[in-house]
Amino acid sequence: MKRTFIVVLALALLVGLAVPALAAKGGAAVWHVPGDFATVQEAIDSSSVAPGDTIMVGPGSHAGAMVTKSVTIRGDGQAVIDSGPAHSSGMIQGFRLMGGSDGTTISHLRFEVDLVIMNGAAVDGVTIEHCTFINAVQAISNWCGSRWVIAHNDIIDLRTRSGGGIGIFVGDYAATDGGVNDNVVSHNKISGTLHVDPNDCGGYCGSGIVLYADFRWNRLGAEKITDNRVVQNKVSLVSNTPDVVDVVAFEMTDTRDDPGEVVIFDNAVGFNDFRGTVNQIALTPEALADVNTISRNLGDNRGHGLHPSLFGPGGN
Repeated sequence: MKRTFIVVLALALLVGLAVPALAAKGGAAVWHVPGDFATVQEAIDSSSVAPGDTIMVGPGSHAGAMVTKSVTIRGDGQAVIDSGPAHSSGMIQGFRLMGGSDGTTISHLRFEVDLVIMNGAAVDGVTIEHCTFINAVQAISNWCGSRWVIAHNDIIDLRTRSGGGIGIFVGDYAATDGGVNDNVVSHNKISGTLHVDPNDCGGYCGSGIVLYADFRWNRLGAEKITDNRVVQNKVSLVSNTPDVVDVVAFEMTDTRDDPGEVVIFDNAVGFNDFRGTVNQIALTPEALADVNTISRNLGDNRGHGLHPSLFGPGGN
């Protein structure tokens, strides 16, 4: 009898280790790092972790990962991402969103890496919320993606490496079919100092929030960047070496600087507080002011009081 009990107990423990707790909604599994897996990458790579599952990251320091599934990655307590995959530039990434990661949610994490969250494919439907970013080269970078929600994040200090110095970036360089549309950037706080690398080449500005059509180096640029909303954010940044790299609160740029070929239009930028940044709104070309709704911002206020309904649910 005693021997049988021990065998049954051992089997029960093994089963308990192999099967995660179920989430309250939809029966999706919740996995723990550490616990079920040693690292976030191990969890993502596991065949046991299915799209729609949640990976809970516990207190302490962790490495980021290449994300190839639609999962929720959520910090539990004081969870810090302070290492991760190497970028081709040699900088360290937090999470790189690859093909198959559409619909991923990343929340409640603290990041202390160079290039924090960025996509390596036209990933759509991503949510990034309630995260803290410390002294990043680029905190959140959305190349070619639509329907992202970037909300309630705290970005503290930025730095340059002959480029970068960007809090939140939404742009296109590949003429993405259908355009880069319906992204929402709201209720984020971007503050502190832009730390310019002592060896920086200069000739550009860092930015709190950017909409960007990139036609440089024979890139395809953008088909259209439209129907994006930048609302109720607070940007308060100062450069420590403005004569080399200054900083602007909000930037909207088509690198061709051609007012006759506008691809950034019908975007809404309103109810933001840019007063803590000396250079507040930069448009290239200036004609972008005529085809986008930019109004009701504290500080530089282009548009002078357009109706709140033009800014969607965030404009109130």
